[in-house]
Amino acid sequence: MIETSLQIERIYQVSIPVQDIEKAVTFYNETLELPLLFKQSNMAIVLCGGMQLLLSVPESPEFNHPSSTVYFYVPDIEAAWSKLGARGAELRGKPHKVAEMNGVQTWMAFFYDPEGNLHALTSEIRQG
Repeated sequence: MIETSLQIERIYQVSIPVQDIEKAVTFYNETLELPLLFKQSNMAIVLCGGMQLLLSVPESPEFNHPSSTVYFYVPDIEAAWSKLGARGAELRGKPHKVAEMNGVQTWMAFFYDPEGNLHALTSEIRQG
């Protein structure tokens, strides 16, 4: 038997379970400023840096659970954090350094979407 590689290149889409499509679209499209690609009564797709986020009402119990944490990269975490709070997003803590490698600090700040899914802003800050 010949072994072959799967050749996975990138993440194409991440699904985020929601109960209210209208609230979810407002949050991801207007609050987070992610372009809306598609919307219907039980799902919507927004684009984030070439990756699709599928906002969908769970069609069966195995899909009805909190989502994975999505880390949204921003160049200026303090400015993005302030804007997110001003737009009414539920913030969890403040931006903080989580790691430093090779002169680059990684910062994160967590927030909730209207469905209670925990996500984060993340930024890399080069020192010197």
